[in-house]
Amino acid sequence: MNKKRYPSDLTDAEWMVIAPLIPPAKPGGRPRTVNMREVLNGIFYVLRTGCPWRYMPHDLPNWMTCYMYYRRFCREGVWERINAILRQEIREKEGRHPDPSEVIIDSQSAKTTEQGGPRGYDAGKKVRGRKRHMVVDTLGLMVLVWVHAAHIQDRTGAREVLQRLGAWGARLRVIWADGGYAGELQEWARKVYGWRIEIVKKIAGKGQGFCVLPHRWVVERTFAWINRNRRLAKDYERLPLMSEGFVYAAMVRLMMRRLTCTNT
Repeated sequence: MNKKRYPSDLTDAEWMVIAPLIPPAKPGGRPRTVNMREVLNGIFYVLRTGCPWRYMPHDLPNWMTCYMYYRRFCREGVWERINAILRQEIREKEGRHPDPSEVIIDSQSAKTTEQGGPRGYDAGKKVRGRKRHMVVDTLGLMVLVWVHAAHIQDRTGAREVLQRLGAWGARLRVIWADGGYAGELQEWARKVYGWRIEIVKKIAGKGQGFCVLPHRWVVERTFAWINRNRRLAKDYERLPLMSEGFVYAAMVRLMMRRLTCTNT
């Protein structure tokens, strides 16, 4: 009997996009018998609805199986690799170079639960929890994310982010940021990597109301995209690595949809 699809399930076109990017079964031992498309459907169901793993519907694979693969993909960097491949494919379809020369950096504070793990207090935003430090390209597609305790200041956390970015950012020239990244970080990035951190200042005379700022609106839109997934409304994970995995998975889901829509 054919089961009714959930809105978070992969379509046939989306499965064709991601299937070649899933790591093969490890050699030795029992051969893989689980349906990887259904496993991904289970992971994306948890991501989109925000339900605990144990509350997954019974017509999806066993929750322990889905969680095992999700955790493995986080630890082996699979989500990050898939994100990079899909981002490059979208950029090429848009007539861009696969690797960006300009990126935008910003952070988003999220509350945590009693689950435990690293956390802190962001006095500026009055949030106790963690920060999602994110770098996106000019299309709003995520380049990388680093999750850390919220008490770490942006300019301090940005050093770790930029060091991770330095592993592949040979073409990168300009990083757009807000005033929280001004000062020593700009000189450090210039000396170490040759990158120019451009500070986007608030527009004078606009008061305290909402105002769209050049370049910075792109990363804010990306935060809005990932916030549509209820699992990311709070940081429910004990380990920051697991939190990063859900952010990557959210972007992977978004990019698969964009690729299949443009194909049709």
